[in-house]
Amino acid sequence: MPSDEEDIPASDEATNIWRSLLTGTDDRYVKARRFLRRIPSAPRCKMCAAPFGGLGAPIMRLVGRGPWDKNHHYCGSCFTLIQNVRGGAEIECSLLFADVRGSTHLAEQMSPSKFRELMARFYEMAADVLVQRDAIVDKFVGDEVIAIFIPALVGGAHAARAISSAQALMAATGNSRGEQPWLPLGAGVHTGIAFVGSVGQGRAAELTALGDVVNVAARLASAAAAGEILCTSAAASAAALPMEALELRRLNLRGKSEATEVVVVGGT
Repeated sequence: MPSDEEDIPASDEATNIWRSLLTGTDDRYVKARRFLRRIPSAPRCKMCAAPFGGLGAPIMRLVGRGPWDKNHHYCGSCFTLIQNVRGGAEIECSLLFADVRGSTHLAEQMSPSKFRELMARFYEMAADVLVQRDAIVDKFVGDEVIAIFIPALVGGAHAARAISSAQALMAATGNSRGEQPWLPLGAGVHTGIAFVGSVGQGRAAELTALGDVVNVAARLASAAAAGEILCTSAAASAAALPMEALELRRLNLRGKSEATEVVVVGGT
């Protein structure tokens, strides 16, 4: 791992560093995240899951894993890597987008403060569900959460973990019990090759995923009805879902030249 003073530009060396982290060949990172996610409590570093709250927070600050003062989504240790080792690597991974359905209508029915409280509850719940299932929480954008599942954290089961995480989000919001959910949610999951790594410079640097995989997952979430999880055939096959027992659809997603084959998965 690079030291705090190093600034490694986008290069073959940087790509190799990122690939080792993302695919799990860097055992130190995998073991550290596995340990840190067991220490209470949220919020957590988006990359290594170091706890920023609860009993673990003081200890994390002592070992340099408190919130980085220039970007509170990451701990100081991880942000140094994201900031200094510019670049990333193309890897096979799975993307999960979960989108609140009818958020505009919901906002019309309550005061801005109440709507903020509702979304804060969703953000906290979603972050907890996803981190506990070894996701990297990419970002919250308005009424949507984006998560990346990489081989370093879940091995070859990233598609299955993304789908089961979507089901857990449905259960946590009441979308899978045949009753009125406290927040209507739709989700999309896609598996494929994406660029995952550091994007941006300095304090604006972020760990994110880029590529068509991301776009497709986003379009699926937008097309999903409340309580639906739309998975591409690539994700469903990688997760070994029983295709013959699931509803199949062909969707014309915005910006795609050909129809996309998807299966419909319900919550747990």
